[in-house]
Amino acid sequence: QVQLVESGGGSVQAGGSLRLSCVASGSRYSSTYMGWFRQAPGKEREGVAAIDSDGSTSYANSVKGRFTISKDNAKNTLYLQMNSLKPEDTAMYYCAADNGGGSWYLWRFSPREYNSWGQGTQVTVSS
Repeated sequence: QVQLVESGGGSVQAGGSLRLSCVASGSRYSSTYMGWFRQAPGKEREGVAAIDSDGSTSYANSVKGRFTISKDNAKNTLYLQMNSLKPEDTAMYYCAADNGGGSWYLWRFSPREYNSWGQGTQVTVSS
């Protein structure tokens, strides 16, 4: 498994930006599939953005065009650039990692498919 530590959350006004970071430790980081998830109080955890081992990315419709996922293999770090934030983006954000298998496109936003999780970082967007 990979150990993950998120940072970068905070409180911003609607329309603002934040960049989340997730530092990974462990071997084979470059071949790991990773994703950003979020969970608001009383709601299920949902996938926001995902990136496969080759760098292909995928986004939930709710964040497409506003969020960008990227990773720096040299720094073992995953990022989520969040622009044009909305109050409905308020949630605890988690990064997750998995060694993959099967068709990534089918499971990329399924929390149960990821075997490593960070502790989360809170994002609060006020109107």
